[in-house]
Amino acid sequence: MNLYIDGDALPKLLKPIMLRAIERLSLSTVIVANKRISIGESEHITLIIVEQGADVADHRIVEMAVEGDLVITADIPLADRVIDKGAHALDHRGTLFTRENIKQLLAVRNLMEEIRNSGEITKGPKPFTQKDAHAFANEFNAFLGRRLK
Repeated sequence: MNLYIDGDALPKLLKPIMLRAIERLSLSTVIVANKRISIGESEHITLIIVEQGADVADHRIVEMAVEGDLVITADIPLADRVIDKGAHALDHRGTLFTRENIKQLLAVRNLMEEIRNSGEITKGPKPFTQKDAHAFANEFNAFLGRRLK
């Protein structure tokens, strides 16, 4: 299993959590972003910097991910695409995207985008907190425990 990290908007609180797991499990990891991102030094981490542009990093992740891989992203359309390939996706707040929940989450996301595009002012995402990082750590470690027994 490879770990892919969507470097866009990666919360700083998650970096040490992921680095500890990567080192502990010698987990082959690829960070894909349109600028230099570091979660710490490790021989198991590769950084791929892609060109600027909408969804360029997402396209690269979808291109590389295969069945069984894990993608860390808050991007629901990206999660949908990797799940279609048989990979797994986990968001920054600890929600594991699955075949059972991704279509509903994508529909809600698309509805909210339509509402915003019509001129309605909506609330943005709530601030990322230590509680969110804790929820991520719990699900991330549980997932790795299940997959890497």
